[in-house]
Amino acid sequence: MSTSTPGSTSRSAPDAPARLTYADYLHLNTLLSLQVPQTPDTVDRAVVLSEQFFIVTHQSCELWLKQIVADLEAAVDTLDSQFGDGDPEVAVEYLLRVEELFRVLQQQLVALEKLPLRHFAEFRPYLGSASGAQSVQFAQLHRLLGDDQIPGRLYESYLVALERADTSAMEVCRRGAPAGVFHRIAETLMDIGNDYWRWKVGHLALMSRTLGDKPGTAGTSGAAYLAARITLPFTELRRMRSQVHEDYARAHAHQN
Repeated sequence: MSTSTPGSTSRSAPDAPARLTYADYLHLNTLLSLQVPQTPDTVDRAVVLSEQFFIVTHQSCELWLKQIVADLEAAVDTLDSQFGDGDPEVAVEYLLRVEELFRVLQQQLVALEKLPLRHFAEFRPYLGSASGAQSVQFAQLHRLLGDDQIPGRLYESYLVALERADTSAMEVCRRGAPAGVFHRIAETLMDIGNDYWRWKVGHLALMSRTLGDKPGTAGTSGAAYLAARITLPFTELRRMRSQVHEDYARAHAHQN
């Protein structure tokens, strides 16, 4: 019996696959077969398990990066809507999730500190030239967030949304909370930028703790290579906030 009212269009929920299981939905057989240590089976089992731990951690990071990049792309598309109908509140939802996921990435580094140094030294030669510096998704993330020299696509889309709303980043900084959703976006951009910076610092600390001044597996200078790439994104927005701080401080001084 139909429950639709006259003149309405009845829509039923799509039928789920009859025998879909948890393992099928997550493709667990495939997923759990992707951890393939290069260390020969003839070595100590503990070393093989340590390399598996190393692989699982890096694969997990790439999965979280996939979600972060996708959410940032969605936020960019929402803010930079060509038709002017993007809802900034939806962009906030994407950005808040990204902020939380950077904390997850930081915890992955904390977990990786439990990799025994002697085990890493034993299986590292089997990594060949494989290096996190080759991560395509990390390069995508950099283009989205930018650095202290070049604004990324996310900030550029924020400026587009501000222009469409007939305001500016400086005006949002001056107004603060009364600027509404654009203030919340600016605050979240600051949080994401700081979390991104902490993640990179954590990576440097882990690298330095594990390898000291040894070069990276891909021929980079190791810790020095990572240190040179630790920058804070959203430089223009930080500069504006600094200016607003100075203006408020000056005005308060004059009042006294």
